[in-house]
Amino acid sequence: MIEVKHLTKWYGDHIAVDDLSFKVEEGSVYGFLGPNGAGKSTTMNIMTGYLAPTEGEIIINGYNIMDEPEKAKRTIGYLPEIPPLYPDMTVYEYLTFVAELKKVPKKERKASVERVMEELSISDVKDRLIRHLSKGYKQRVGFAQALVGDPETLILDEPTVGLDPKQIIEIRELIRELGKKHTVILSSHILAEVSEICDTVMIISDGRLTALDTPENLAKGQGEGTKIIVTSPADEETLRKVLDDFAGEDHVTVEEGDDGLLVATIDYKSDGDPRKEIVLALSKGACPYYSVDVKKASLEDIFLELTEVEGDVDYTDTEDGSEEGTDSSKEHDEADSDAGHKDQIGIEQKKEEDA
Repeated sequence: MIEVKHLTKWYGDHIAVDDLSFKVEEGSVYGFLGPNGAGKSTTMNIMTGYLAPTEGEIIINGYNIMDEPEKAKRTIGYLPEIPPLYPDMTVYEYLTFVAELKKVPKKERKASVERVMEELSISDVKDRLIRHLSKGYKQRVGFAQALVGDPETLILDEPTVGLDPKQIIEIRELIRELGKKHTVILSSHILAEVSEICDTVMIISDGRLTALDTPENLAKGQGEGTKIIVTSPADEETLRKVLDDFAGEDHVTVEEGDDGLLVATIDYKSDGDPRKEIVLALSKGACPYYSVDVKKASLEDIFLELTEVEGDVDYTDTEDGSEEGTDSSKEHDEADSDAGHKDQIGIEQKKEEDA
């Protein structure tokens, strides 16, 4: 389980995450959504221990990520948007290297690596250089490194970006399977993907949580609700009289369609499917109709309603989770870039020593 308590992150005079609190329960797939600049990437980078919060705390499977970072990180598998692969290593060499970095006991490394290769269906390419793999296979290797050490929680940042349709389908199926064994947090800009894969959706805007529920409950609770679309060749007065009597004048709009037919939209707030009652009302009112259809609020409708941006400034999440638009964030980017370069050198030196 992950518990985020009053999380706040400032970059200079810009607040990227504003008193954010939520819980991620075990054994579910959570979708994490937010527009550019909402603080989504910053939150994920704090959750994985890459950034420190200004205020608040994050408890990862019982461990505070700041007080006990090593213990907390051992329970997390992280797949960033760009998988951290080494193209000149074979798949097996790379995953063994990851197992060593994660301090998997030496006697367990081989079995751990072979298990994740089998789970990700990449055993057949274990001796191939990563640079020679397809985009889909590289993404699977990225998933494999996240799974090494059998973490309780997986955090996936845009896991299908850049993949072709067939590869996207394969990765979505993989995430569903992983969700049966792990708690999964999935960040994605593809709303249909989140709706299809995730049990629960979290939406943040301006650094604050605006929704946390199942896609179905979000659809019921938002203003869009369920809409009934009636297409009719009748005159507007006849159509309006029937539908206003049924739903109330304030809940019915009538427009002329491209084909000259009238299209009436009923904003229906109650539970259930009212089409049978509407058809009976139209028949009793001697009002002809061509179709009566239901349109439920999509996750896209809900997302747009909950993330209306206030103000004129558009801050965009950068790769390190900071928000563009402030001098302090630029300094932060440069410092992180330098630190990341030193880390890379250290890793390469370790590889040479081991060789």
